[in-house]
Amino acid sequence: MTPDMQQLRQEMHDVEQAVAEAVAFAKKLGSSAVECAISRSRGINVGTRLGEVETVEFNQDGALGITLYRGQQKGSSSTTDLTPAAIRAAVEKANDIARFTSPDPYAGLAPAELMAEHIADLELCHPADQSAEFALEQALACERHALGLDPRIVNSDGASYSSHVGYRVYGNSHGFLAGYLQSRHSLSCSLIAKSGDAMQRDYSYTVARKREQLWSPEQVAQQAVAATLARLDARKLATAHVPVIFRADVANSLFGHLVGAISGGNLYRKSSFLLDHLGKQVLPSWLTIRELPHLPGALASSPFDQEGVATIERDIITDGVLQTYLTTSYSARKLGLQPTGHAGGIHTWQVSDSGVNLAQMCREMGSGLLVTELMGQGVNLLTGDYSRGAAGFWIENGEIQFPVEEITIAGNLKQMLATIVAVGNDVDLRHGVRTGSVWVDSLRLAGV
Repeated sequence: MTPDMQQLRQEMHDVEQAVAEAVAFAKKLGSSAVECAISRSRGINVGTRLGEVETVEFNQDGALGITLYRGQQKGSSSTTDLTPAAIRAAVEKANDIARFTSPDPYAGLAPAELMAEHIADLELCHPADQSAEFALEQALACERHALGLDPRIVNSDGASYSSHVGYRVYGNSHGFLAGYLQSRHSLSCSLIAKSGDAMQRDYSYTVARKREQLWSPEQVAQQAVAATLARLDARKLATAHVPVIFRADVANSLFGHLVGAISGGNLYRKSSFLLDHLGKQVLPSWLTIRELPHLPGALASSPFDQEGVATIERDIITDGVLQTYLTTSYSARKLGLQPTGHAGGIHTWQVSDSGVNLAQMCREMGSGLLVTELMGQGVNLLTGDYSRGAAGFWIENGEIQFPVEEITIAGNLKQMLATIVAVGNDVDLRHGVRTGSVWVDSLRLAGV
């Protein structure tokens, strides 16, 4: 074990003791239940632009959040000071707040029997050099390489490098107390290209738990240059209904809307287009989505959720049929269900593919739109209505013909999900939803 790991483990152990003390003090004050959580991280962010240093930021943050219950009355407070006196003061404040809140019959901890029992090492923490010298070396090398690759790259929005390590600790009055270490490193570059009087901007980035798994600065630069140059001389399109392929790096957003539609909070508020769809067909019969929360080193892996509930492998969609909603303890009580371990979000979704790559999908589509960028927030989860600004490429005879811009694509999410034609095997691993490119049968394209 490296010295950095030893130090982090000792820090996490000290925080676990602080959480245990907070829980014990809350119980002494007469609370019927209590939970405490803290996520702490420290690291560096640097930014460069045109070969000059713009920002160098070292940061360390994280507060202890305390929630206690007096029956069904709930009070919360937080503190960044973990001395015993400060913790006691925060607990007393939460207790005072609880005295004056209205009872909520759905409030409380997640069931004790659902707490995680075995906290496996998921290889989520890989500390690395956090010196300003190394971080600036990575960002400057990336940007300088990018600016020298093609004369059409005329400007830069900059490059950035970040490296953070930390831990999450959670404890409650069920006797649950656990934590895990985590890290995240990233490198990105954003460029501007010019052709005639027109200019275009695009970027590339890499992110991983382990620094050695990042793309090199040269790879990020090459990807950013290629993406930016490809957008030059973009055209507008006439309004039409066309098949659409969402490239893998934006396709995850479609399934992100699915996450929202089957999340307990939206369901009990009756603000989801998939209300009452449990056990029903929502995707094509060949498509399956499985949650894999314990993948070693994955960006969305976690041994337990933000309420201490054990995360488990489960089918979200099997052969197109919705198998589960995503519930916290509160939303589960509202819906008359069991918590599913999704307080805080999902834990690595694996979307099945059709065994074809992006080029094959374009050839099979023949003509249509390849979307590489989405803009705006025109999604109504209640109705499923979908309308977003987009940019990408026009496909004709199965090949990219020219870039397109200033268009809007529109449809209904329920129909879009049900009419997915294919999912590519070009999986993007930089997201919590691991999916390849997604081909949707037909959307309305609003252009000139």
